[in-house]
Amino acid sequence: MTSRRTKTIVPYTADEMFDLVADVEKYPQFVPHCTALRIVKSDVADGGGSILADMIVSYAAFREKFRSHVTLDRKAHRIEVAYAEGPFRKLHNLWLFRDIDGGSEIDFTIDFEFRNFLLQAAASSVFERAFVKMSDAFVERAKVVYGD
Repeated sequence: MTSRRTKTIVPYTADEMFDLVADVEKYPQFVPHCTALRIVKSDVADGGGSILADMIVSYAAFREKFRSHVTLDRKAHRIEVAYAEGPFRKLHNLWLFRDIDGGSEIDFTIDFEFRNFLLQAAASSVFERAFVKMSDAFVERAKVVYGD
């Protein structure tokens, strides 16, 4: 299994970053390798609830579709993504947002393992770069949405 965790300080509030990450429909516009996303079901109100979404991720010769459950909890500044179906044996993401002086801290964790050994081997070899690019994409998106 491959796991990574990063903490990033940004000049945006926890609410702003929560909103940006919770807006999963916009991921194809800025998340690297996310070529499409479709909301299958949404039960979200006042920053809480859940979303069932299908995402297509493409990298080099690989193109995979997977479904996940996204649980939003605005009050706790927490977004959890749990794997539902697709090429993974396991996939779990956790976003935690905490207000600090001058902005917020984003704590992002991802754990995954592909069912297919070849996909896992390929993903592991490029994962570190992809993880950094994905984390950076949310910070760059915040600059576009909220300004510098």
